Amino acid sequence: MNDLQAFAKLVQALDPWRGQMIFIGGWGHRLHTLHPDASKQTFEPVFTRDTDLAFAHRAPLEGNIKEALVEHGFNEEFFGASKPPAAHYTLGTEENGFYAEFLTPLIGSPYKRNREPDATAAVAGISAQKIAHLGVLLVNPWIMRVGPEIGVPLERPVDLQVANPLCFMVQKFLILDDRTKKKRQQDLLYVHDTLLLFGHMLPEFKKTWRDIVKPSLSPKEAAAVEREVPLAFSRVSDDIQAATRIPADRNLDPEEFLATCQLSFQMILGA
Repeated sequence: MNDLQAFAKLVQALDPWRGQMIFIGGWGHRLHTLHPDASKQTFEPVFTRDTDLAFAHRAPLEGNIKEALVEHGFNEEFFGASKPPAAHYTLGTEENGFYAEFLTPLIGSPYKRNREPDATAAVAGISAQKIAHLGVLLVNPWIMRVGPEIGVPLERPVDLQVANPLCFMVQKFLILDDRTKKKRQQDLLYVHDTLLLFGHMLPEFKKTWRDIVKPSLSPKEAAAVEREVPLAFSRVSDDIQAATRIPADRNLDPEEFLATCQLSFQMILGA
């Protein structure tokens, strides 16, 4: 089963909850590359085998999502020591295969009153992970139609919610300090490639940052973004050089990579 077939099965299983779920992470970026407003690229998007789905804190999720996933061939796999344990929803038994994770914003302290980590939540039959700084990915999502016309083997096209590309990039800088070196470098590549996809929309992103995204952040979060972006793109760092080496199907020039990001964010975040 190829990844688009697996993705289609996930979309079918989650059909009753399409209004509450937002595709983020690597598959959010994959959907960005297929969006009608995206500039067409000759390279393949960064590959990811997991699909991250975000939903709002205390979202009204009715029914049983786990049962729907099981009916479509997914298996629940627990990991970690949290209560409830975190879970992957894996399609079939293939090692290193396709799986889904559910994420919701962490509100307040990362610890419960008994000092245990407040890392997961049981909602509508599934176990979701609570993630700090996730809320921005729920802001102003894009609606995207997916179906056979873009290679997703569904019987009929459906509308999905996908993270706003600007919010997708902004969140990368909110979590920068918490990422491993490898993940941080991959995040920089995601940011660069998102700018290639939507470089013609920079004036719109500037307005969205000013009117929608920045007001949705806490003052501390907004200040962090405006501080971390110039730092990340102040020079051709080791992280940028490593990010340019990740894609196997293209030769990225670190100087061009840096210039693309510098000029784009000067437009988006500038006064």
